[in-house]
Amino acid sequence: MSPFELAVGLRYTRARKGSGRNAFISFIALISMAGIALGVAALIVVLSVMNGFQHELRTRILSVASHIEVRGIPALADWESVARTALADPRVKAAAPYVLGQAMLSAGDVNRGAIVRGIDPAREDSVADIGSHMRRGALADLKPGAFGIVLGAELARALGVTLDDTVVAITPQGTVTPAGTLPRLKSFRVVGVFEIGMYEFDSGLALIDLADAQKLYRVEGVTGVRLKLDDLFAAPVVARGLARAIRADAELRDWTQSHANFFRAVQIEKRMMFIILTLIVAVAAFNIVSAQVMLVTDKQADIAILRTLGASPGSIMSIFMIQGALIGIIGTLIGVAAGVALALNVDTVVPAIERAFGITFLDKSIYYISDLPSDLQRGDVGTVGAIALALALVATLYPSWSAARVNPAAALRYE
Repeated sequence: MSPFELAVGLRYTRARKGSGRNAFISFIALISMAGIALGVAALIVVLSVMNGFQHELRTRILSVASHIEVRGIPALADWESVARTALADPRVKAAAPYVLGQAMLSAGDVNRGAIVRGIDPAREDSVADIGSHMRRGALADLKPGAFGIVLGAELARALGVTLDDTVVAITPQGTVTPAGTLPRLKSFRVVGVFEIGMYEFDSGLALIDLADAQKLYRVEGVTGVRLKLDDLFAAPVVARGLARAIRADAELRDWTQSHANFFRAVQIEKRMMFIILTLIVAVAAFNIVSAQVMLVTDKQADIAILRTLGASPGSIMSIFMIQGALIGIIGTLIGVAAGVALALNVDTVVPAIERAFGITFLDKSIYYISDLPSDLQRGDVGTVGAIALALALVATLYPSWSAARVNPAAALRYE
């Protein structure tokens, strides 16, 4: 690309004063530029918001779930040995035992099914963040032999109980008596309420002390061990390594397997939004084609003169590619700047829009995540910018090729 081609290409991006046809062509080019900028900005903001939702969802799930679970088949009799083997891996930071079972919780005339997890309160905070989501009471209030219970907020609300109320747990395992098999019942005192912000946990999870759970379900040992890693994204690799190292009969599942449906749904939504908004960028980019075709038609005499002065078809093609690509570059840069600025300030812009128009995007009474989270990632910005530039460049190929094929003699015949 020579300075001559660059100079002529840049000259064609500006209309001559008083030239209505050139002004119209420049107007179409300006609209194309604005369309690209709008599409790029929208794509960056939407991807950032989808990343934010994914991060928020992952944070809330992992505040209750663990990075890796080592579950015994049927139980772990020597969980301390399993924990020591796991902690020998430097990527494993903490381990905590648990007992898992099902129960029907009853308070007055209300019954609700729930997952009951027996935990060691002293170790639980090292593998999960549920302690930071306590609304009333604390995990430390669970004492061995005291038969206390911590309920999810929705579960407590459905049962109509609060602190110091009594809840009866009815387990599936029956007690054999001379009168027949009777359900096993045990009364628990509510010592805490947590709220994660996910209905699955808030409405169906109850926590009790590990020793109490062993007595309630008559478990020898524990159900399994929960592990926390220094890097949650390394969980699949670490789980495969521990599966070879742990000698006990156990099943290892990492968080990407235990809650795959949640993350797959968010990933599919993100991918579909990316495709849809990329099509918007493509439509704006291909507006460049119409502007370029009109410009080539208008500039046929100029092209012919340049050819007679020695310009090659390749030089003519480069001139018009420069003119079209410049529209894409400017539009992309404006869109990237606007998209990054908006993505970084979603928490300020969205509330301002809601106050200005009196609307609510995410009603707190319906959605647990009532704010639009945003997680701007450099990779997304680079990908969006590269796609927009590539589409703009592709849009210039046909008009530039047409310009290079102009016959000088035919173009100057009536001049």
